[in-house]
Amino acid sequence: MGGCTAGGGADSAGSNAKRAVADGASGARSGADGAKSGGGAGRTTKADAPTPKGPHLIRTATLRVRVKDVAEEADRARTAAADAGGFVSEETTTGGGGERARSRLTLRVPVDSFDAVHRTLSDGPGRLLDDEVRSQDVSSQVVDVDSRVRTMRASVNRIRALMDDATKIADVTALESELSTREADLESLLAQQAGLRDRTALSTLTLTVEGPGAPPEKKKEKKDDTSFGDALAGGWHALTATVRVIGVVLGALLPFLAVAAVVLLAAWAVRGRVRGRWGRTGSTADTPDTTSIAQASDAPDPAGTPDADGGSESPAADTSGRDPEPPARP
Repeated sequence: MGGCTAGGGADSAGSNAKRAVADGASGARSGADGAKSGGGAGRTTKADAPTPKGPHLIRTATLRVRVKDVAEEADRARTAAADAGGFVSEETTTGGGGERARSRLTLRVPVDSFDAVHRTLSDGPGRLLDDEVRSQDVSSQVVDVDSRVRTMRASVNRIRALMDDATKIADVTALESELSTREADLESLLAQQAGLRDRTALSTLTLTVEGPGAPPEKKKEKKDDTSFGDALAGGWHALTATVRVIGVVLGALLPFLAVAAVVLLAAWAVRGRVRGRWGRTGSTADTPDTTSIAQASDAPDPAGTPDADGGSESPAADTSGRDPEPPARP
């Protein structure tokens, strides 16, 4: 009876493991999709704290001021951030310490102190050149990520409980694989949650301080209209670029053209010689032998030539008075 009970418990644990792997897959995938959609900053394994009430805003500001003393204004910005409970996360100074100096500071302050610090920086002794403030409400994203974290954490705990009851190697292997997947998804969600809390808890202010002699920052401005001079300059640039390309192509083809010209000249010369030789040979073969023609015309016709009446013309009579020679016997 005890053996049957143990076997039944093992089978029950195995079936529960398979069912947990199959049923929990959708929860794990949904948690992973939430991690991909929101992004995250940093990694943390701390227990998730309760979600603060109220709207969750990401507030940022970008300021640019021109002052006589860059170092003094930078110190004033650091003091304002420290008094508000914030800090300077990044600072860059260029141009030395003279009138051409430029300093760029990135301040992180609590969201409740954002307005006070922004007012301190914009109302300073210098001249305010640029001031841009942005605010983004991410309340729904924060609530969604927190809910996914709670669901994924419960899923991980359930898989761990099933692993404690599993007795078959196949069940343990399947549960370990599923546990690794869900823990990775949980870590991604926790990183996203930490990033959202950091950006909503601390606002970011970027301050650029310029001296009176600092060169202006280069900004890319889009031109809406094009003048005739711009069109002419563009056409001239296109023409010079085309001529340059044609020159490059001709330079590349010049060696091949030279070789082709030499081959064509050689072929033309050989063709001329062959035609001249064939011309001389043909004229010699077609010219009749005048000496043979003359001898043929002087020789008598032994058979005679037919006359106009169809008879043959008898040979001319011998008037020398000698008897004709008898014909030779065969």
